[in-house]
Amino acid sequence: MDTLEKLVSKFQERYGTPPEKIARAPGRVNLIGEHTDYNEGFVMPIAIDRDVLIAARARPDNQVHITALDVQDGQTDVFALDDISHHHEYRWANYVRGVAFYLSQYETKLVGIDAAISSNLPSGAGLSSSAALEVCTATILQAFTPRRLGGVAVAQLCQKAENNFVGVKSGIMDQYASALGERGAAIKIDCRALTYETVNLPRGVTVVVADTNKKRHLAGSDYNTRRMECENATMLLGQLLGKRVPALRDVSYKEFKIVAKHLPENLMRRARHVITENDRVQKAARAAARNDAAKFGTLMAQSQTSLREDYEASSPELDTMIDIARSQPGCLGSRLTGAGWGGATVNLVHNENVQDFCKNVAREYQERTGIEAWVSPVQASQGAGVVVWNQREGKA
Repeated sequence: MDTLEKLVSKFQERYGTPPEKIARAPGRVNLIGEHTDYNEGFVMPIAIDRDVLIAARARPDNQVHITALDVQDGQTDVFALDDISHHHEYRWANYVRGVAFYLSQYETKLVGIDAAISSNLPSGAGLSSSAALEVCTATILQAFTPRRLGGVAVAQLCQKAENNFVGVKSGIMDQYASALGERGAAIKIDCRALTYETVNLPRGVTVVVADTNKKRHLAGSDYNTRRMECENATMLLGQLLGKRVPALRDVSYKEFKIVAKHLPENLMRRARHVITENDRVQKAARAAARNDAAKFGTLMAQSQTSLREDYEASSPELDTMIDIARSQPGCLGSRLTGAGWGGATVNLVHNENVQDFCKNVAREYQERTGIEAWVSPVQASQGAGVVVWNQREGKA
């Protein structure tokens, strides 16, 4: 039984009728451009063919009853749309509540729903399951209203929910990719202008995700600390350069080298990563346009070195996974994806080597760490939307 069929079956079992609407929102894997989004820089993600799904029917009141089917014991949250506060026990519920809270400020005609959530995204792998949940929540709530926000507005609203309601100071990339992903292509996002361009990936290669199964939780990691360090580096660079510096993207590498020695060591290294990473995203887009898979892979490797040494965002498990991947035939590049400190890697692999790559990486990683990994090719997917499905047959 696939995720959609399971969701419909469980919904009917719980609520006694089939759902009226189903929304989906994909996770994402970022090919290059890590920790640049909240520095108003450039990123290059793909939305992937693994999703969060929410099935729902309208209620006659303003309450939301929503069950997380994949959580042990099927936790259910209940709240009123006109009285939304934090849930003190269920972490996942605050992503839903936060989106509902901010969406209710835009949309005065939100209606209550009975809903159920299911997903085939591994949680904590750095594939943006939280952003997918946020975007899927916004999509299903709006499916019962006459008004619809555009994709950029949905991404901004969901980011606000994560920043201010959940308390994770994430950038815009995850929500943007989930809301506006392009089938069959990456998107290069300008995180200041909130615009993007489609990037067709080099031919003959496949994107493979390898989850270390070392879970990460941004709210409890060094993520917020890194963001503060970047803000402090931005302020000091503006003073040292004698110019207005709104964000690290506004400092060239040439300027940075002139004044880098005057920065505290930790701020120097954080800034160096962001400034050089923005440059790597631009070079990767040009390499893709030339169908230069080898150059694209080299840039991914350089990104990983910077993330490990300058941003200190890697982990022993990620380092092991990447070391194994790079030793495999046909692997052109491997790096952590998502914030780091656990989670997954993204790999660029020649098509003919994908099957052996997945098998060998999983086997060798377990031999070296004792941890079972999830290793799988992914395809670039379309962004969030309402699923067209046959209610009578329960099929998409």
